Amino acid sequence: MEHTATEIAAAVQRGTLTARTATEQALHRIEQTQPAFNAWQVIRHDAALAEADDVDARADRGSLPLAGVPIAIKDNIAVAGEPMRDGSLATIATPQSSDHEIVRRLRAAGAVIVGLTRVPELCVWGATDSAFGVTRNPWNPERTPGGSSGGSAAAVSSGAVPIAHGNDGMGSIRIPAACCGLVGLKPGLGVVPVGEAQTSWGGMSENGPLATTVADAALMFSVMADNPGAAQLIEPSALRIAVSTSAPGPATPVAHAWAEAARRSADLLRAVHVVRSATPRYPATLMSTTALALWTAGVAADAHACTDISQLERRNRVHVRIGDVVYRRGLSHPKGREVWRRRALDFFTDTDVLITPALAQPPIKSRRWSERGWLTSLLANARYAPFAAPWNMVGWPAMTVPAGLDNHGQPVCVQLVGRPGSERTLLGLAAQLEQLQPWRRTP
Repeated sequence: MEHTATEIAAAVQRGTLTARTATEQALHRIEQTQPAFNAWQVIRHDAALAEADDVDARADRGSLPLAGVPIAIKDNIAVAGEPMRDGSLATIATPQSSDHEIVRRLRAAGAVIVGLTRVPELCVWGATDSAFGVTRNPWNPERTPGGSSGGSAAAVSSGAVPIAHGNDGMGSIRIPAACCGLVGLKPGLGVVPVGEAQTSWGGMSENGPLATTVADAALMFSVMADNPGAAQLIEPSALRIAVSTSAPGPATPVAHAWAEAARRSADLLRAVHVVRSATPRYPATLMSTTALALWTAGVAADAHACTDISQLERRNRVHVRIGDVVYRRGLSHPKGREVWRRRALDFFTDTDVLITPALAQPPIKSRRWSERGWLTSLLANARYAPFAAPWNMVGWPAMTVPAGLDNHGQPVCVQLVGRPGSERTLLGLAAQLEQLQPWRRTP
């Protein structure tokens, strides 16, 4: 992929590139990369070209922020005329009758929906495999692109499209971004619509962008949030930054390359910002009890909207049964969530941004995890990706930013976390890191 979303939109606005040409190029890249990475659930060849022609015919094309930009949508929100399978044979294949609000906003901004991307069943896990196949990481096909927005991350990392939609209930934007060396933003609670087409896992899930540059992420976020000003990056100064390499859960080792990425990124910022080492007081049961209760209850609510729960993967039937018990016993609103919220607020009284590793370990293997059982999947996910979920529980904005490559040539990334309403601060800080340590956009 030669051009960013920002560059494509500017060229279409000027008339030096047509939306149709940009779409044809994306469809060609999809055709080339799909056999290797299996990022796509639906490829909208004819429909996308028709949409591109509509963009080229629009009188207001010169003012459309995403004019002609080919974009992927994760297959768990509604795209009119396409099924929404959510990675499961337990869902119906009937085309959706209308667009999710996010899709409507992206289309109105001139984006062209070229396809829908793969997810693990019901978006439960941090690796993307389902009855529809295994999705692979363009940096290393033996490793997962993460989950649940793994298809979107693979689509962007493979160079097929410059930006993609994802959503994040326990890290499902930031984990794939970290696996694939991308920028991924989870907005704070209420900033971007969730909508009726998708349950929100107790208010934890948010829609956001995946991109190869901070500018592209900011542009897409500005459209999703209906906040045009957010596309303009603001360079922050004199932030109070804390850096921590300690995982939220006990007995969770953090690989050297990922810990070093956080420390190195923080050191780069010392010339402009006040940086200290400090770790939030994560409750001891945050990941083992509080997160598990919210996660299982949220998935159970999703599952009961399926047409035939018996068609779910065995590990997910276990997950749903646990979630049903959690709900019946009144445990789906755990007190630990409020304890953690108070501690997070206390930590951020003298901190503007927290930097952590984005992952604790390199991406896990790309395989049919669904054949290996619930407990095996749980332990694999918890061990490699513990840093994201705490910030879903409190509804705060957080994002993944690339931070170079490890000794094996695989991406390493950091997570930036801020208080509610700090999305533009995080994007501005991410842009500073992008200038200080530029990254390869694709493998």
